[in-house]
Amino acid sequence: MGSLILGGVLTVYLYDGIDQRLVDERVAQFRDQTRRFLSGELGEDDFRPLRLQNGLYIQRYAPMLRVAIPYGLLASRQLRVLAEIARTFDRGYGHFSTRQNIQFNWPKVEQVPEILAKLATVQMHAIQTSGNCVRNTTTDHFAGVAPDEIVDPLVWCEIIRQWSTFHPEFAYLPRKFKIAVSGSAEDRAAIQVHDIGLQAERDAQGNVGFRVLAGGGLGRTPMIGSVMREFLPWRHLLTYLDAILRVYNRYGRRDNKYRARIKILVKELTPEVFRGKVEEEWSHLQDGPATLIADEVERIERRFTRPQHLKLDRLSSGFVLALAREQGFANWARRNVHRHKVAGYAAVTLSLKMRSPISRTATASASCACPTSRT
Repeated sequence: MGSLILGGVLTVYLYDGIDQRLVDERVAQFRDQTRRFLSGELGEDDFRPLRLQNGLYIQRYAPMLRVAIPYGLLASRQLRVLAEIARTFDRGYGHFSTRQNIQFNWPKVEQVPEILAKLATVQMHAIQTSGNCVRNTTTDHFAGVAPDEIVDPLVWCEIIRQWSTFHPEFAYLPRKFKIAVSGSAEDRAAIQVHDIGLQAERDAQGNVGFRVLAGGGLGRTPMIGSVMREFLPWRHLLTYLDAILRVYNRYGRRDNKYRARIKILVKELTPEVFRGKVEEEWSHLQDGPATLIADEVERIERRFTRPQHLKLDRLSSGFVLALAREQGFANWARRNVHRHKVAGYAAVTLSLKMRSPISRTATASASCACPTSRT
């Protein structure tokens, strides 16, 4: 949780024409809504849900804008625009959150449409970063490079992002909703403490699917999620998510926000009863139009740029020599250099806390793929 994957010419999801049109039209829409609010045509009560749909909060001292970083994947060109926004519209810094997003705490309301317009130029937005909807789907900070992955979780996070963005049925849930995906047997995404947790698995025949948990969460009443399905074939992922969210939408409380999360509903109904209601709902959705097909998964996978890895030795003599000569470097490498699925490369974690403002709840780190066979 709270980690980012940084890339220069590395793995990045590239918008297609539909993706770009969605964010461009949202910018134009919110620009007009903000204009009408500032001119007095829209009252505060009418403007509130509109601004929340675009990640804009009004706090005690100043507005706060939360920008989406889907599944924590951030390209260098996007990071530069975030830095420009921090310098131009804020106080020179931003706060990375545990949901793999970034928050700006001092923008002016009238400037927010300009910020969103700048974000759109590098395929970023603030859609569904607030409100009672499906928030940013998260995964672990070694996604796409971990040698123990069963599936690349970035692809599945993007599938969930496209399914959940502007989903009309789930735009007004009882409470905010968070999903996490682990592509490995080792859970580095903390799926047990999410509203829905998905862990990639293979069955006895080698087929790919997901172990599905629901009802986890932290906050005032921490709870571990309950297993809904031990093995769900990948093609049924979206229809099963639909079933869980429909049950939550139907039975979740809206009279008390402190008891509105799905974890409370699962506990009060019991996991067995909740699971039964999900299975009943899914019986109407299974094999329906939202059933995934291989062509669609491959389409999403092709939108990710992939680095052209060099053929390298596992370790360079310079790296080995530095480990032997410099104890400080050796200590850092032991804690921060991790295995990569490609020989000669490593995943390196860099703390965002050192000498940097960071939100009080964040336990963030950034990871990037680096060659270990070159000094």
